[in-house]
Order: sequence, then C-alpha cells, then structure tokens
Amino acid sequence: MNTILHITQRQQWEQAKNLGSYRADSLDSEGFIHCSKSTQIVKVANRFLKNQKDLVLLFIDYEKVKAEIRNEEAEIDELFPHIYGELNIDAIYQVIDFAPGENGLFELPQEVVDLE
Repeated sequence: MNTILHITQRQQWEQAKNLGSYRADSLDSEGFIHCSKSTQIVKVANRFLKNQKDLVLLFIDYEKVKAEIRNEEAEIDELFPHIYGELNIDAIYQVIDFAPGENGLFELPQEVVDLE
C-alpha cells in the first residue's frame, strides 16, 4: 500500500469524521492539504509542531484519495505530497495519537516504522 501521512488536531479529525471529508486550514489558505511521506513526518512535526499536543496522525491510502495529489517541492530536493481538494474519509485507513516527548520533540511512531 502506498501511504501518505498528515498531522492534524484531534478536534479537526473528529469534525471530519462527522462531515465525511477532511479539510485542512491550508486547503482554504493555500489551496492544498500538506502531507508527508514516512521519511519526512518527524522532521515536519519537529519543525512546525514542536510542543503541540492533542494531535493525531492520519494514514492515507494514496490509491483511494479522490482529489488530485501532486508531489511538489517544498524544500530543496525533497518532494511532499499535496492533496488539492477535500480528503475523502474512506482513504484514511488508520489514525493514531501523535504526541511529543517530554522534550517537546516527536519521534517516529512504530506504526510508521512498520510502513518502511
């Protein structure tokens, strides 16, 4: 299975389940939902979300996403998957808690390690 990952607030995920689709704030402001590959998720979390709590990590089946996915350069020589449009809930096959350690930094969850 080709998996992409997305970090979101637990409250946003709960709302998405009730609505049947997920819309990140970046979809309205930038036109796409930021996602990451398994090799990128810790770097992204520690750069942008250090010390944030009450997060979940969405495991998304690339093949089931109905919106357009573009792999675009966000940093030099690194492509990040971006979803252009709402994310259909049935493309999300697993959701786990994603909390920083006592030092405020994130580590790679075993569920992500198992993808590699």
